[in-house]
Amino acid sequence: MTVRALLGAALLALAGCGADDRGTTRRAAGTDAAYPPIGRLVDVGDGRQVHAYVTGSGPDVVLIHGASGNVRDWTFRVADRLSDRYRVIALDRPGLGYTDRAGPSYEGAFTARAESPAVQAEMLSQAARALGAERPLVVGHSYGGAVAMAWGLDRPAAGLVVVSGATMPWPGGLGPQYAVLGSSVGGAVLAPAISAVAGRGIVDRAVQVIFAPQPVPEGYVDHLGVALTLRPPTLRANARQINTLRPHVVEMSRRYPTLDLPVEIVHGDADEIVPPDIHARPLAEVLPDARLTMLPGIGHMPHQVAPDAVVAAIDRAARRAGLR
Repeated sequence: MTVRALLGAALLALAGCGADDRGTTRRAAGTDAAYPPIGRLVDVGDGRQVHAYVTGSGPDVVLIHGASGNVRDWTFRVADRLSDRYRVIALDRPGLGYTDRAGPSYEGAFTARAESPAVQAEMLSQAARALGAERPLVVGHSYGGAVAMAWGLDRPAAGLVVVSGATMPWPGGLGPQYAVLGSSVGGAVLAPAISAVAGRGIVDRAVQVIFAPQPVPEGYVDHLGVALTLRPPTLRANARQINTLRPHVVEMSRRYPTLDLPVEIVHGDADEIVPPDIHARPLAEVLPDARLTMLPGIGHMPHQVAPDAVVAAIDRAARRAGLR
């Protein structure tokens, strides 16, 4: 979640000359040219599209990224490890990467103009079905873990893998930056400012916080295309989704004991972004068929710093679900 580290720089810009909308537009166009879609755009109705990266063959595995991410997060170290035995479908979540925002045709689509995990799961499951994946194994990282849980609760799935997932209610709030960015005024003014001033040094420091205590793998930032995250509409959508997540998780958690699916949970015990004592361990206790793998000394990004452990969990979930 890069917003915290970028907020201070954006406020400095606002105190000075402010944001240049024309410059922001030019940068966004340059970002799209530098980091074009790496997959296909799947029509899900009402003129809306979901960006899907598809590779390999075999049982279907859907990969859902976390906050501030896109499909490239999964293609850095995981997709190639799976494609020899699964058909891998990595999806940009609504409003991020190259997937459109959800619309009014999605029942209950917006809470404070943000898509709930359930609405995101519906939109992404429609894309998966359009690709022929009727009952996939669904894997979600961080915020994507909440979307994976929503998918399992309401949509056909063979099983779930939750990696560093934000899946249980947590105490307190998320900090003022998400509320400000998620507001209409903050989204209109602050998001372009962040986009305008976020240099490579600021981005690198923000990513280091996300990976701590592990170092950021060489080439990760360039592969991910962090500039995609810094487009103003993406910043706004991301902040609104994060800011409204907790009440959805509260409601979803009441239904977790009814979930009749095999679930693999993978979490680093050094994760300070999504603490395992608040999320992974309580989730494992309330699910009827869960297996928890704690990774000693690992932070918030196990799929990047310990990808073999995540791939092993996917293989276990596939076996438990009868896919292999």
